[in-house]
Amino acid sequence: MKPSFYNSFFPYQNKIIGYNALSDEFIIIEQELHNIYIAGVNHNNIDDLNDIHEDFYNFLIEKKFLINDDFDELNYIKNLQNIIDNNEHSYHLIINPTMNCNFKCWYCYESHIKGSKLSNETIVSIKKFISNIITNQSIKHLHISWFGGEPLLYFDVIKEILEYTNSEIQKSDEITFDSSFTTNGLLITDEIIDFCIDNNAIDYQITLDGDQVRHDNVRFVSKNKGSYYKIVENILKIAQKDFIVNVRINISEDTIDGLKNIADDFVNKNGLEYKNMVFSFQKVWQEKAEIDDKIDEAIKYFRSLGLKVNYIGGRTDTLRHSCYADKINQATINYNGEVFKCTARDFNDNNKEGELDNNGNILWNEKQDARLNSKFKNKPCLSCKILPLCNGGCSQSALENIDKDYCVFGFDENKKQDVIYQKFLEKVIYV
Repeated sequence: MKPSFYNSFFPYQNKIIGYNALSDEFIIIEQELHNIYIAGVNHNNIDDLNDIHEDFYNFLIEKKFLINDDFDELNYIKNLQNIIDNNEHSYHLIINPTMNCNFKCWYCYESHIKGSKLSNETIVSIKKFISNIITNQSIKHLHISWFGGEPLLYFDVIKEILEYTNSEIQKSDEITFDSSFTTNGLLITDEIIDFCIDNNAIDYQITLDGDQVRHDNVRFVSKNKGSYYKIVENILKIAQKDFIVNVRINISEDTIDGLKNIADDFVNKNGLEYKNMVFSFQKVWQEKAEIDDKIDEAIKYFRSLGLKVNYIGGRTDTLRHSCYADKINQATINYNGEVFKCTARDFNDNNKEGELDNNGNILWNEKQDARLNSKFKNKPCLSCKILPLCNGGCSQSALENIDKDYCVFGFDENKKQDVIYQKFLEKVIYV
């Protein structure tokens, strides 16, 4: 046997925590056992551990901290990614009904286009595309995400496409279907909620820009009217209807001190149970200040009130839970029929990866092939202990760093270790 290359250890409350990034397993052991393990590694006689402490030796094998001498871990990772990203049984379709928005948030990377809306011609092509997916015998599940812009500006378009999809789905016993929204939450109405219940729309991602004071300075309806309390009201309303709600809190140095106020606005509201509501903390991409300690403090406060929180470091598993844009069976159709993969970049001609034709087929360009073949080209990743966890980031990161060494953590070993530590808290402590 040999130690896995992807083992990491760190102290925690008089214990030693071990993490194997390949198996995604944590172990909690005494310092003495860790010393025995380290001695075996340093003297290249790890199998002697079987004579010293057989139970511990077998435990390390069970948790994949020790592996067979001939096991090629890197090749296993490559094969695993290929299996995950080439899942032929599901399809994720993202549709932008518009690039227009009812807000102008300072951090938004998108170019808002007034008057942009799916044309009747493009809607017909999208319906044909959906029909092609449904009749594809290998596809067993279709998920449609609504993005933008603010998708609910044109709910009539969403309604037409979802009603069509549901009618086509009902003709087949071979495929299931659901849908989700990424929205700022202001335009949610009882009509929309009722329609979503009847048409398999199961979850929402809704953003807040800090507490009421900060949020209303960024997202306001008029000079004298903010949007915070209306959005919070809508979040609580859909949560009570058993939708899955991801409340994404956009964090910057200006919002960090008011995070606890947000938690106070959600607890003990109408007897609401929070089983389907998760708060996600996400720094805006422009923020460079070191505010992680304050984020940790806010997370602890949320959890002390019984609220579920996803920490920004807890969602770094881009191998087993890779980005939608990494997958073959995924497409983002813009309001004008242009096709993209990544939604975290501007929807312009330079970034498009294909076009939807009148027959409901996507005509991909060379950028899609480059994306799907971009992984495992970065040398620093191939010698990194958290490769199975980080995987070099998403395919967009790999595309933007072709032919140069890069690290999504800036080659900072402390930041890499903190990713493991936060994952430990998420997986073991806060369960």
